[in-house]
Amino acid sequence: MAQAKLTINDTQDRILRGHPWVFGNQIVKEEGTYLPGDVVQVFDAKRRPLGQGYINPASLIRVRMLTPHVEEKVNREFIAARIERAWKYRQRMGYVGSCRVVFSEADMLPGLIVDNFSPGSEPGASVLSVQFLTLGMERWKDVVLDALQQAVRPKGIYLRNDVPIREKEGLQLNKGFAGRPFPTDLVIDENGLELHVDVAGGQKTGHFLDQVRNHAAMAQISAGQRVLDCFTHTGGFGLHAAHYGAREVLGLDISVEAVAQATRNAELNGLKNCSFKVANVFDFLTEAGRTGKQWDVIVLDPPAFAKNRGAIDNAYRGYKEINLRALKSIPSGGFLVTCSCSQHMNPDLFRKMVAEAARDAGRRLREVYYGTQPPDHPILWGVPETHYLKCLALEVI
Repeated sequence: MAQAKLTINDTQDRILRGHPWVFGNQIVKEEGTYLPGDVVQVFDAKRRPLGQGYINPASLIRVRMLTPHVEEKVNREFIAARIERAWKYRQRMGYVGSCRVVFSEADMLPGLIVDNFSPGSEPGASVLSVQFLTLGMERWKDVVLDALQQAVRPKGIYLRNDVPIREKEGLQLNKGFAGRPFPTDLVIDENGLELHVDVAGGQKTGHFLDQVRNHAAMAQISAGQRVLDCFTHTGGFGLHAAHYGAREVLGLDISVEAVAQATRNAELNGLKNCSFKVANVFDFLTEAGRTGKQWDVIVLDPPAFAKNRGAIDNAYRGYKEINLRALKSIPSGGFLVTCSCSQHMNPDLFRKMVAEAARDAGRRLREVYYGTQPPDHPILWGVPETHYLKCLALEVI
């Protein structure tokens, strides 16, 4: 069957400049036939070639671009070469242990997420947690898994295809081993701490690797301080604060399972000054403000409040409210560490929100640290969706 051709409306040259998403309402003409998941050629209204991508008529994002070259062969060798390139990039960046191996669009493999969890730096000891998020990438599943085996040579691979976005692609949710089984409860190293990772049951791929450098920034502000870690999940910021000499750490999360895992991590590292409890952070900080309770350092690392662009106004209010409440419970000379993982809350909007919260709280702020994603979660210019993580450490003066 001849390869289908699509003509699209790209009046702002968004695709021409490298953005990989073609939406259904951009398509003005289709030539030839295709099956869902097939690779098609894409041209603009001036018949300029924009490249090739895989198509899914059931998805709002109709085509996800794979290459800007319309004549390049997208085959087994093409996919394997992308996998190998992604892994070599991580090695060049100095990663020998746990890291993200493939970051979807940022590695020009849209719809594919691969995390490497390693108990050490020895080859063959690590396991991979893999997510196929789109129909087009699912079509290359066997090729991807074989290429990962050849490039990374892991002990085993676990599939975490249990994310709701797959349903929007017409795919079923599932998870399980790709190949021989292995223990899915691991212990990895992060900045000198030992952390439990549940590859089979943890959130997303089992553990969040994107905050590693921001966790390390707690070293400058934690020693001797009383720290409140809100939305602690499995303990990331709080455990690091205790590790770096905090006098007392309390971590809060609404998830019973997350608090249990954070407690396990504290025990594993012998951090007796670090405790965790189940709580609604908004309610907890409201009560703290009412009673005048304060902490030297408060960390806010909430889940993404803005799941889509239409939710940004409500998310903005939620972020502002939680930052306002935290600022009222920090004394002069203390620190607010505040994060957002919502891609729709861009860095400028995030700073604007924090500034408004500070103004309403009657506090002035001095920036001492700004962080984003580490190099294993690269930001691809021209694709703002790949720049999602913001982390500010601010002195309250």
